[in-house]
Amino acid sequence: MRQLLCLPENSFKVIVDNASSPETRAALSRCVKGVKNCTLIENPINVGLGQGLNQGIDYVNKAAPHCEFVLLLDQDSEPQPGSIQCLTHALQQLRANGHELCAIGPLLCDADTHLTHGFHQMTWWRWKRTYPSVYQKVPIPVANLNGSGTLTTLSTFKQVGKLDAALFIDHIDTEWSFRLISNGGTLWGIPEAIFTHRMGQHGVRYWFLGWRVWPWRSATRHFYLFRNTLWLMRRPYVPAVWKVWAALKLLLTFLVFGIADSQRGTQLKNMWCGLKAGFHPPNAP
Repeated sequence: MRQLLCLPENSFKVIVDNASSPETRAALSRCVKGVKNCTLIENPINVGLGQGLNQGIDYVNKAAPHCEFVLLLDQDSEPQPGSIQCLTHALQQLRANGHELCAIGPLLCDADTHLTHGFHQMTWWRWKRTYPSVYQKVPIPVANLNGSGTLTTLSTFKQVGKLDAALFIDHIDTEWSFRLISNGGTLWGIPEAIFTHRMGQHGVRYWFLGWRVWPWRSATRHFYLFRNTLWLMRRPYVPAVWKVWAALKLLLTFLVFGIADSQRGTQLKNMWCGLKAGFHPPNAP
């Protein structure tokens, strides 16, 4: 409910429920009745994050074709006061400056550690994170965006295509970001727009040239993370530097969870199953 109340009152809101429990659905129904311009789509099975977001985009296209902007949100993201207005203004300015095909995203703040995740940037040989000040007002060019908090236009989805539902969860936003860039689009981070967000089950603080946050994920999530990473490595529009970085990140994840997680046996099994599944990719969108 807090998330819904953060959204502009007159905005068109679509909640897609992926086969939650009856108690959760009943609570969602009560929320919808108390919020203006809000619709609930109930899926009988879990169709995945990508397909769920696509359903919401399709619904807006049909029910409110006059809408220009689309904001994607996971259930565990909460925009801070003024952040949505900040994003909307930034996107309008970027489009006015010639960036017709673009998407933007906020600075995400981990709900557990209160550390920001920063933004990804890329050179021809390096994939890195940058951690701007929350007071910086100039948009930052970035290499990809986190799906939750992404603001773009309906016309952008029509040109680039919707999210790749086959990925189910994890790297859905990464793939779409690279596809937008390959179509001549640009991606931007807006540091003064801040969303509280939880990646994985919880965040863990660690020190590496400053305090950082590591998302602690379940074994199920690691199956999709490993599988989808291999799927993306086969796609020609995915940058080579990301493929190298992603391979190193998988190795590090394998070592960290294989040593430090109390459920290391299940973790390693799911990672291995994800790797095997990654050698049988679906058709790209």
